[in-house]
Amino acid sequence: MRLFHRDLGTDGLPPLVILHGLLGSSRNWQTAGRDLAGRYHVYAFDLRNHGGSPHSAEMTYAAMLADVLEWCDAHGLTKATVMGHSMGGKAAMLLACRHPRRVERLMVVDTAPRAYRSPGLEAQFAAMSSLALDTLRSRGDAEQRLEAIVPDWAARKFLTTNLAQGADGRWHWSINLPVLAAALLELGKNPLVTTDRFAGPALFVAGGKSRFLLAADHAAIAAHFPNARVEVIPGAAHNPHMETREAFGRVIG
Repeated sequence: MRLFHRDLGTDGLPPLVILHGLLGSSRNWQTAGRDLAGRYHVYAFDLRNHGGSPHSAEMTYAAMLADVLEWCDAHGLTKATVMGHSMGGKAAMLLACRHPRRVERLMVVDTAPRAYRSPGLEAQFAAMSSLALDTLRSRGDAEQRLEAIVPDWAARKFLTTNLAQGADGRWHWSINLPVLAAALLELGKNPLVTTDRFAGPALFVAGGKSRFLLAADHAAIAAHFPNARVEVIPGAAHNPHMETREAFGRVIG
């Protein structure tokens, strides 16, 4: 699979691979990626079934891992720092544990090696699936139609970034919505098994206002990543790279 990526760096700097979260894309990392481009040659990917990357009936962490390795091999990238957010963080953890020689440093943003279940997310997917795209006039129109089920303004804005308008004026989802909806249970699982371990340097960044990475998760992090440290950004929720950009840049170091 030929993953779409954004090249945000300069040749000669250490490579940094960024993997986005569910319903996100490399676009969400353009600003933070440019902030990091003075220290790294940044490659921000669109994972399968997202953004500009191909769609596939398979949506698993193993498949995402294979895609990333295939891209790195094709581009001669034998080792890199790997950063992942949320779903992408789980994929990054799996990459580090299964292929430790390919990872210089692991950075995981607001997720932990455990299972998650979000009824709210399931409701959002149901709302997106029910949207009558053939009568849609604009993204603003889509936001209004989603309001009854997705009351949070920022969440509606985020969901509708996945709408694209074709040359004929019709709207469509750029994501593979039915496959992602069917894969929610799988993507909520912890992809690591008990024996998975990465002994290299690792950083876990938590949003202080988020419930995705808690103090109760530190023991599981230490079990899989013995050289990890956890940093909490108090003012951030689930997207510290967007919500608290300056603090995020300082923590990344």
